[in-house]
Amino acid sequence: MEATTTTAATFSSFATSRQNLSSSPCSLLLSRKKLGSANLKFKSPRSLSVRASSTSDSLVTLLDYGAGNVRSIRNALRHLGFSIKDVQKPGDILNADRLIFPGVGAFAPAMDVLNKTGMGEALRTYIENDRPFLGICLGLQLLFDSSEENGLVKGLGVIPGTVGRFDSSAGIRVPHIGWNALQVGKDSEILDDVGNRHVYFVHSYRAIPSNENKDWISSTCNYGESFISSIRRGNVHAVQFHPEKSGEVGLSVLRRFLDPKSPPKQVVIACLDVRTNDKGDLVVTKGDQYDVREQSNENEVRNLGKPVDLAGQYYKDGADEISFLNITGFRDFPLGDLPMIQVLRYTSENVFVPLTVGGGIRDFTDATGRYYSSLEVAAEYFRSGADKISIGSDAVYAAEEFIKSGVKTGKSSLEQISRVYGNQAVVVSIDPRRVYVNDPDDVPYKVIRVTNPGPNGEQYAWYQCTVSGGREGRPIGAYELAKAVEELGAGEILLNCIDCDGQGKGFDTDLVKLISDSVGIPVIASSGAGTPEHFSEVFETTNASAALAAGIFHRKEVPIQSVKEHLLEKGIEVRM
Repeated sequence: MEATTTTAATFSSFATSRQNLSSSPCSLLLSRKKLGSANLKFKSPRSLSVRASSTSDSLVTLLDYGAGNVRSIRNALRHLGFSIKDVQKPGDILNADRLIFPGVGAFAPAMDVLNKTGMGEALRTYIENDRPFLGICLGLQLLFDSSEENGLVKGLGVIPGTVGRFDSSAGIRVPHIGWNALQVGKDSEILDDVGNRHVYFVHSYRAIPSNENKDWISSTCNYGESFISSIRRGNVHAVQFHPEKSGEVGLSVLRRFLDPKSPPKQVVIACLDVRTNDKGDLVVTKGDQYDVREQSNENEVRNLGKPVDLAGQYYKDGADEISFLNITGFRDFPLGDLPMIQVLRYTSENVFVPLTVGGGIRDFTDATGRYYSSLEVAAEYFRSGADKISIGSDAVYAAEEFIKSGVKTGKSSLEQISRVYGNQAVVVSIDPRRVYVNDPDDVPYKVIRVTNPGPNGEQYAWYQCTVSGGREGRPIGAYELAKAVEELGAGEILLNCIDCDGQGKGFDTDLVKLISDSVGIPVIASSGAGTPEHFSEVFETTNASAALAAGIFHRKEVPIQSVKEHLLEKGIEVRM
């Protein structure tokens, strides 16, 4: 009941904007006939009149039901020269010439909205009539009979099968986050330009090929097992990956769907620490062990460029993801931090790879006494173009409380956001320092034998977590924190190391191995990269799923493409 209440509040704006829906003529005409999903015939039901409106060839109808980042697909469509008509009522679906459903969030809340607004029945009818349709991510999963994501929940019933969670017992990281290759079948149409290129996935649940749904499958992908990465029947398409986050390859998928006759056009993460400098300008900076000020008489904030410009350049250079960290967010009200929101909006207009933003995502009461939940804060970032949000200090406090009580309250920002948007949308940033000890029994935290002894010859160390930008140590280790936040709903861990930050001597592979071996979710190695060899080292010696760098890219010491070429030479698969 708690999750249902939260979801209802989150989607209230969608329901409010459609408050006259129940009295619309279209909703009275909707047939309640259950489609035979195994033998779906593209015929119009007699009880429903379907009429295509006379729209421009450049118009696309978009079904945005109010959750997650839909700004990115909007920007991609505009980038391709198309204008957008938003669905306001079921009749808008039925009258669409081309319909895109960029489903985001969790299965049950999405179906709840579709059923309550009448959109679900309209979707079934639209698809039954073989109208041009493209579902994305959850927009594919909702077409199936049911999903196990929130208990067994009925879907639209168009395609036979139940959507289930990836089996992490096989040793894979869940969620499946990152770039992967497709096995494209014949007559896939919109995937004709994909070939062996990689596309971007972020999901914990998947549909499995079967005899019942084999006629729908246009491609599969392998992640511990073979799963359905796209479907096609007639004019109906849906993809599990995110074309709007898959660079030029993804744009070609959208282009082929929107205009099938058009000619085709031909994981390293760049992190941008963003803050205001002493003049009030928003700049990208980089610290040495989290100190972002120059060692000079002026002691000014290190300025490495403008965030939107740098993000655009890194996208052109081949970055697989862009991560923004608002390092002043813990001091300022995040919804009042309009420059950061603008950075996301402007960046998402021309950058078509995943965007993550962190800093200040927590519950907040402003100066007037108005309370804002972390869910509201995250929702604003998602609407502004973020695909994932990163939580730091607030996750540490939530983990400490969970370890102490053993109870999930459901009230932490981590739990709230992952419950509504799915754990694939939540990254926890862990910022530890190495603390050397002489004996593993000296502290009540996970202690490891380190590769390089401490200053007094210590052979062991534990990793103390910090908050407030590394300025305050907490009574919890990185190992304990990682295990706790996975339980609380994190979908990915961004693992920093304050000792290595800005040093350019390589990642702390002891730390990365400790955490990546201990959790079943993806781990991003961060802090310390100075050469391409540091990337191959962390991938070859640990189970890290991705590696992140900042300073070497900002200062143009190492191009992103050089890192990727080196990884390919080492036999490590990357997207080129």
